[in-house]
Amino acid sequence: RGGERERERTRPYDRPGRVRRVLSRMVKYAREPVNVTKSAKARGSDLRVHFKNTRESAMAIKKMGLLQAKKYLEDVLEHKRVIVFRRFCGGVGRTAQAKNEGSTNGQGRWPKKSVKVLLDLLRNAESNAETKGLDIDSLYVSHIQVNQAQKGRRRTYRAHGRINAYMSSPCHVELTLSEKEDPVPQPDKPAAKLTKRQLAAIKA
Repeated sequence: RGGERERERTRPYDRPGRVRRVLSRMVKYAREPVNVTKSAKARGSDLRVHFKNTRESAMAIKKMGLLQAKKYLEDVLEHKRVIVFRRFCGGVGRTAQAKNEGSTNGQGRWPKKSVKVLLDLLRNAESNAETKGLDIDSLYVSHIQVNQAQKGRRRTYRAHGRINAYMSSPCHVELTLSEKEDPVPQPDKPAAKLTKRQLAAIKA
């Protein structure tokens, strides 16, 4: 009887960790699209890629067309183009390719793992857009965001018996593809009304 009570107390769904895992599945995007019917979303959580490299790669394709962004990332994998580092640029080497991308500091990298993750997310969002019947040629990256995830903890063993932290920096990524809207023509401006003084100046 005592063993039965013990088993009841230690059911998996009664453990606090289990509740946290269930709650973590209820995801929420940082920004909802203006027109939900003309947009498609994709996200990845706790991705084992460096936060800083992924953030710079994501900012490089923000507001790009879908096909243009995919081509750009594929060129980065082949070292034909580079990801310019603008914020997290400490210790980043300089390259001539960065100048061609409009960099002011000349710093850039070719972060292979981050680029592959972003390509997978773009394909995922593209598939979601096809399911909704959107026009693939008119899609662009209207929103992309990279957040830091919980760090992975490891240890490295040093000389003289010391132990140091050996942390990883994973990240969460979310993006939204939206159809480009047709520009609205500006209405004709009404003729400006002249004051009495301006009318008098014209007559004179």
